[in-house]
Parts: sequence; C-alpha cells; structure tokens
Amino acid sequence: MSHAKGVYSLLFRRTSTFAITIMFAAVFFERIFDQGGDKLWKHIKYQNEEE
Repeated sequence: MSHAKGVYSLLFRRTSTFAITIMFAAVFFERIFDQGGDKLWKHIKYQNEEE
C-alpha cells in the first residue's frame, strides 16, 4: 500500500506530472515494441531466405 501511495504522490497527483509520465511511458513502450518488431521481422526474413 505504501508503494502505491508513493507512486501516486510522486507521479499522478498533479495533472502536469501525470501527462509527462504518460508521454514518457508511451515513448518507452513505442521504442521497445519497435525493437521487438524489428527482431521478429529479421527472424522471419532469415527463416524464409533459407527455404
């Protein structure tokens, strides 16, 4: 419970920090998703070139 209260007071209490947190999370998620997609694409491409 205390961790949730700390996160709430640090990141979500003010609207501006909430918006910034969401923007950083979206950029982070996009980069991770894009890198994962690139690795998957290279794996699929490599598999199809061998056939």
